[in-house]
Amino acid sequence: MNFDINNFIQIRHDLHKLPELGFSEINTKKKIAKFLSEIGLEVHEGIGIVGVLKVGNNRKTIALRADMDALPITEKSIHNYISKHVGKMHACGHDGHMAMLMGAAKKLSSSRNFDGTVIFIFQPNEEHGLGAQAMIEEGLFENFPISEIYAIHNLPGAPLGQVSTRVGQICSSESLFEIELKGKGGHASMPHIGKDVITIGAELIVSLQTIVSRKLRAGAGAVVSVTEFISDGQRNVLPGNAIIRGDVRTRNPLDRDLIKDFIGKICQGIAIGHEIETDYSFTTGFIETINAPKPTQSVINTANELSLDVIPDREVMSFSEDFAHFSNLVPGCFLLLGNGENSPNNFPLHSAFYDFNDELLPIGISLWEKLVLNCLPK
Repeated sequence: MNFDINNFIQIRHDLHKLPELGFSEINTKKKIAKFLSEIGLEVHEGIGIVGVLKVGNNRKTIALRADMDALPITEKSIHNYISKHVGKMHACGHDGHMAMLMGAAKKLSSSRNFDGTVIFIFQPNEEHGLGAQAMIEEGLFENFPISEIYAIHNLPGAPLGQVSTRVGQICSSESLFEIELKGKGGHASMPHIGKDVITIGAELIVSLQTIVSRKLRAGAGAVVSVTEFISDGQRNVLPGNAIIRGDVRTRNPLDRDLIKDFIGKICQGIAIGHEIETDYSFTTGFIETINAPKPTQSVINTANELSLDVIPDREVMSFSEDFAHFSNLVPGCFLLLGNGENSPNNFPLHSAFYDFNDELLPIGISLWEKLVLNCLPK
């Protein structure tokens, strides 16, 4: 079988050079659709790309998913395939995820050594938690009777090729909040005349941190982070209006609802205490990612057969994953694949210096291929 890993390293580099943001993955989709068509897959183009490879008579269908979108980050790396799109970068490894899945599609379409149907899903807009739901609403599960679904995400800092996953929850939910403060601006030399929302907002921000430390049970795994504080103040002008925005991660819907309620009570109390007006919103984009027992065991067994380092019951991750919307409807497994501990590109996800490790490509491709052979034995 003619398979050269260098071809997929080049594909990864080409994707890295031309990143596209969520729901704008136009050229990325064209490249993937052309590739899948050339290797003999049935290709369906919509919000994302779906490639279908059917072999034999087994009616079982499994799906493998890769994400396509980049992040609005200006790359600061120095390798020879840096982003050509200023302010856009594959800083989460989605270029590598796509290349691994394309490589697996190539190997499986060449060998055809399984019995059943494999659905190769290339999903848009994972970073904002909108792409999976969009594909679901477009009819993904109605058009393709998927029995199980799988996804890989690289993990910087973990040993190269280490597989870690768990049954049950593996990723947290993500919710966004926005608090509006309406006070009374004034002169910086006479703060007693106005209602300075900088000082009031600072008090509110500190109070928000007591939700996790004092309102939730120890070990709840929740995180409340304030990420923006915007006011209409100037050099010598105390602001009368401000907006505070932030991010909440939780491991279950109950804690999420509690945090939402506590934010509202804190806003109300501070508004009364300082005689200002407040308003706030709380929206959840990413639900918790839950792994089903059977698919997760299939991943663990496959990784063991390939003699990979395996952590079968890893700790729950605090980050969130759009894959949750898929695995909420179909039994699935989300797994993490170590990107290397000491590689030159060992920067965190979403760093302007991050780069996917090319040495991981053959490992990921082999893992996908072996998983299909195990799930759909000939």
